[in-house]
Amino acid sequence: MEEKRPENKSGQSPSSGTKKPSFGLALIPIIAMAILLGVGYGIYHLKAQVLLIAAAFLTACLGALLKFSWKEMESGIVESIRKALPAILIMLTVGVLVATWMASGTIPMIIYYGLKIISPRYFLVTACFVCSITALACGTSWGTIGSLGVAFIGIASGLGIPLGPAAGAIVAGAYFGDKLSPLSDIPNLASVTAGSNLFDHIKHTLWSGIPAWLIGLVIYFFMGLKYGDREFNRENVQLISSTLEKNFHFNLLLLLPIIIVFYYAFTKKPTIPGMMVSSLAATILAVIYQKTSLVSVAQAMNSGYAAQTGVTMVDGLLSRGGLMSMMETQLVAFAAFSFGGIMQKTGMLAAILEKIMKFAREVWSLVLTTIGTAILSALITGSSYLAMIIPAELLGEAYKKKGLAAKNLSRIIDEAGGIIVPLIPWSMAGVYVTGTLGVPVFSYLPWAFSNYLAVIILAIFGLTGVTMAKRKREDETEPGS
Repeated sequence: MEEKRPENKSGQSPSSGTKKPSFGLALIPIIAMAILLGVGYGIYHLKAQVLLIAAAFLTACLGALLKFSWKEMESGIVESIRKALPAILIMLTVGVLVATWMASGTIPMIIYYGLKIISPRYFLVTACFVCSITALACGTSWGTIGSLGVAFIGIASGLGIPLGPAAGAIVAGAYFGDKLSPLSDIPNLASVTAGSNLFDHIKHTLWSGIPAWLIGLVIYFFMGLKYGDREFNRENVQLISSTLEKNFHFNLLLLLPIIIVFYYAFTKKPTIPGMMVSSLAATILAVIYQKTSLVSVAQAMNSGYAAQTGVTMVDGLLSRGGLMSMMETQLVAFAAFSFGGIMQKTGMLAAILEKIMKFAREVWSLVLTTIGTAILSALITGSSYLAMIIPAELLGEAYKKKGLAAKNLSRIIDEAGGIIVPLIPWSMAGVYVTGTLGVPVFSYLPWAFSNYLAVIILAIFGLTGVTMAKRKREDETEPGS
């Protein structure tokens, strides 16, 4: 039975005639969204934003039954999107940044020298490390897996190294670099949905990400020793290296765009101006060292850098970035915020949180609840985006009530949501990795150590309170929050 909504502190009813939703009614949009995404996205591969809009429409219909006007629900959507705008602007700036870093030769140079450290004896460590550096520089786990990952799998076959561990090291490295790269959509979306600052989120994620990664490297080191030194075919790696060397002119000054971004990050200066200054520097370097025209760089800023090396593998790795590359993520975010905004405005989210908070009374139980919700969302939807958005929408307010910084939430949904998805066979990431590397998910899953060890470390942090940062200010999208 639905009851009248109580008056607020000012003594005024939130809206004339509106009702407080029951827990059962509030669950309907969540169940509907799970079904829509599980069937529509998981089976029929429909676009997530279309399904989220359908879920938002159903939620609005329920809001109308609760006597909320469309204007009230619309204000909830606008408010939800308004809070995310600073981070959304950062995501758009990242698209420009990636394109200019590619055009300048900054990212290609990092990949080129990263390949130079390959050693046959330490193949697993090398594969994980190089994929980590490449994904960190490129901001793409899929691009890294689809280029260097394929090369490493070919090397593993020549060495007689089991493909399960080889693929596990590649996936672990690629997703480690991805989750810590300011150029990647995963940390950007995690910080957007949780309401934290991007670079604060990345620095906070280091507490769980680095130990998990190092443990994985140690295991790979001892595993790899038994394979010994063997001669192998370096053809793929040499092809990538020679292609990069032929198409780009390398110089130490190409590191300047990276130095600028890290300077702004560590001095806690505004993020967007830092990225724009870095992009400007990269544009100048592209003109000077790569002999690229300003028109070409401007086109890359919009549509993405289009590599034309003549080598498909290299072109696939380098062709990315641009404002348009971020639009898919933006649409998913806007659709999710529409759903979340109506859920919040109508009180349905509050009704669910009220039940959840009866269990999540302590920090440890809130952390475990968040981890469980993220993993469940990943299993249901198979989407790294939705595995982050859903728990953030449901539990964001709970973190505020506990006085916990938003970067705690963004770190958990990043690690337990976005990075867990490639370990799920029916997820798009799992299908992509299997199709690209030719290794089934269950074969590489046990060896992708950093992907799941980070979740275990987060659970320990939640149980002990270690690294659980307190909330400092109202607007946590500001640097230093």
